[in-house]
This record gives sequence, structure tokens and C-alpha cells, in this order.
Amino acid sequence: MTRTALVLGGGGVTGVAWTIGVLHGLRVAGTDLTTADVIIGTSAGSVVGAQLASGTHDLEALYERQLAPPGDERPARLGAAVLFRYARAMLVSRTPEAYGQRIGRYALAAATEPEAERRAVIASRILVDAWPERAFAVTAVDALTGELRVFDRESGVPVVDAVAASCAVPGVWPPVTIEGRKWIDGGMHSPANAQLAAGYDRVVVIAPVGSGSGVVAGPRSQAEALVAGGARVEVMVPGAAAKRAIGRNVLDPGRRGVAARAGLAQGVGVAGVVSAVWDAGRAR
Repeated sequence: MTRTALVLGGGGVTGVAWTIGVLHGLRVAGTDLTTADVIIGTSAGSVVGAQLASGTHDLEALYERQLAPPGDERPARLGAAVLFRYARAMLVSRTPEAYGQRIGRYALAAATEPEAERRAVIASRILVDAWPERAFAVTAVDALTGELRVFDRESGVPVVDAVAASCAVPGVWPPVTIEGRKWIDGGMHSPANAQLAAGYDRVVVIAPVGSGSGVVAGPRSQAEALVAGGARVEVMVPGAAAKRAIGRNVLDPGRRGVAARAGLAQGVGVAGVVSAVWDAGRAR
């Protein structure tokens, strides 16, 4: 039996919008990735994944929601000081865990909004308060050890907490407390964590951040490893038009609409390529 995996990577609020646009565009063109046997979400991808896996959100409605004005949602920014911290930690780290540990220390010391306030924002975004019955996995990084952890419905952790942890951008949002430990953005281990789809036959990776850096593996290199293991894989990253639409600040909710529209156009444009991987495998 052919097994399929949908991997959704991180990329801020514009990454959420672009990803939803891509998925909607693919469905409009006849390829529905929401039927995946497992959905694996990292950071922004965990938000979209929670919505899709729950089965309670219509994809077109999710898309229309991205086109709405941001309302009172506050924009944030990955400023120069934050990016400098990331780059410095990367230069002196030899493993993703070492990098995560260094970034975790920075996240724990950074001045951010209260954890409870951030949790409420995540809850309002995903509109899901329980783990779905279908297979859905969320990634986060232990702020003390730098180790990657995968949360799912067997973890005994509230889904809102798991998603909030996966979205806890170091230096911008507070680390999230789960089981007495602090957790940060799963994208600190990898932008997409596509390695978790090992063992699946057909894999589509939608990654708003298309490249790795230093010890942090990008989605394409992880896809190559999956292919070497026998899987058929397609990786989607923002094209030139989508990059312009997303802009330089991925944490600006005011850019959601243009990012979603760019995702829709890109999804329609690549539907044939994606279908060749996805639908051919499921037709067996």
C-alpha cells in the first residue's frame, strides 16, 4: 500500500498564507494534498497542519481568511540583532543540536511578551483545541538541550501548546513550557524537518523557507535523502513572484493577502508536476 506524507515548513505569518494559497491552488487545479496519510508541520507549517488535519476547516475558507485585513494582530520583525545572534550561533555550531542549544539560551534570556498572551494568539489562529484523529506531527526544539522533539496526539500535550512551541521564534516570541521544559521553534533544527517523512512512499514538501544554512539542513537536501530511500518526492519553495509578495518581513500580517495570492498562482502553475508524484502513487 502506498503511503503519502505532506510536509509543511516554517516561514512566519506570510509562510502560513503562502502555504495555504499553494494548497488551495493545487486543489483548484485538481490535486488535493489534504488527503495525506500524515501531515508533518514545523512552525508556520504546524499552524496550517493543525487546521488541515482537524478536518473542520474548509481550504477555500482558510484561503479567504488570509485575504482579510490583519485586524488587531500585531506585526513583529526578525531584526538585525536577532539575525546576528542566529548567524553567530550557526558559525560556532557543528550539529543542529548544538545550534539549537545556543539559540535556546538566547531565547530564554530574551525579553518577549508573556507566554500566556502568545498562546492565546496561536489558539485564535488554529481554531483547534484537540488533536485530530488522523496522523499529525508537530516539531519543536528543547531550549536547553537543542534536541528535536515530535509532538502528536500520543504525546499527552495540548495541541495548542505543541503548535505554540513550534512557532516560538527565538528572540521574538517566548519559549513555551511543556512538561516543565522550555521549547522553541522547530525550524531551528530544520526549516521543514522533511527527514521525518522517511518510510513514506510519496512525499510533497511545501517549504516557505527553501534553503538551509550551515548545520541546519534545507528541504532539498532532506528530499534527496528521502529519494535515496526509495520515495518519490516533490519540494515546493516560493518562486520569484512569491518571494516579492512575501517581502522581507515574514512576521508582518499585513502581507498575508499578497502572499496567499502568490501561493495560489504558484500552486495552480505546478499542479501537474505535483500530481505526477502525488496522484500517481495513490492510484495504485
